[in-house]
Amino acid sequence: MSMANVPRRIAIITGTSGNLGINIAYRLLEEVPKRFRLTIIVTSRTLVKANKTIHQIKDYNEKKNLRSDGYLDFDYLLLDFSDMVSVLSAVHSLEENYEKIDYLFLNASQNTHDHFNYVEATKEMLTDPVRASTNPGYKIEKRGVKSKDGLGLVFQVNVFAPYYLIEKIKGSLLAKSDDARIIWISSILGRPENFSFNDMQLLKTGMAYGGSKRLVDLLHLATYKELKDKYGIRQYLTHPGIFVSYTYTRFLNVFMYYGMLALFLLARWLGSPWLNIDGWKAANAPIYVSVKADKEDDQSLKYGSACTKGGEEYLKTTTVDSTGKDDVLQYLETLKKEWDEKFRDQITDSRKL
Repeated sequence: MSMANVPRRIAIITGTSGNLGINIAYRLLEEVPKRFRLTIIVTSRTLVKANKTIHQIKDYNEKKNLRSDGYLDFDYLLLDFSDMVSVLSAVHSLEENYEKIDYLFLNASQNTHDHFNYVEATKEMLTDPVRASTNPGYKIEKRGVKSKDGLGLVFQVNVFAPYYLIEKIKGSLLAKSDDARIIWISSILGRPENFSFNDMQLLKTGMAYGGSKRLVDLLHLATYKELKDKYGIRQYLTHPGIFVSYTYTRFLNVFMYYGMLALFLLARWLGSPWLNIDGWKAANAPIYVSVKADKEDDQSLKYGSACTKGGEEYLKTTTVDSTGKDDVLQYLETLKKEWDEKFRDQITDSRKL
């Protein structure tokens, strides 16, 4: 068969170099049916990191002997969600080089970590190890951090910029797929108590990361029906449970690292289903909704990567409180229009020059 006639699946994974992103890529190699030519578009802020990530995925494929030549290829997309010009440039690059996108994994994970409160950490670990693992109060975040665009940094990277990307390519690329899927990566920290509607850009809170994931949950609930009915795109909300994230481990010394692993294992043994620990298990839910879910799977649910006490992975769904979803969407729609105008003015000014 000519390669021109081979059906193709094209996946964008934001945050590909992280522990979750790289394992989503690994599992796509295994789970996407072999009859498809699979293209994985790695995103990164730098070309060096993008190339390194591509080599990692290639090495995994060769080691496992998963996909033969002609049925796997790679591309990179220089994308920085903290820079709206970068987002728009990425949109133009995608539209110039691709006729469709099948999978869009929104795996952005910006936080403003400042330090650990070791006294509070010790207290939580001794009195409630499950809470210490799944909803810690000892991770202290900086408040009021803005991007160079003047938006709340965590809000922009985790919520608004990915939303803006979807809005720009939903008609031109995602709708051209015969089975397009958007996969939001949320968190078990996306709790209503971690977000206030008086602080949409998460500048006042000390829980900006959890607040951003609550916004993601509400945004999904406000948009998935229209995406399906108008564009034929299925959007899913997922979370990876708790796993070893490169975002936080760089702040830990060797003793703290192994202490964290011991705490996670204890919390799993005590009954929490969310202690996946490794990135492979954490990628279970995103891979399920992208490759295995059918039209009967409820898009209003949150699909979580879970595991048993013995470490066997499984899928666990939860419901999401939808209070305020329309307010969130209205705020983001208004902000999108403002940025559309800014970009339009920039183009006009550059032509004058």
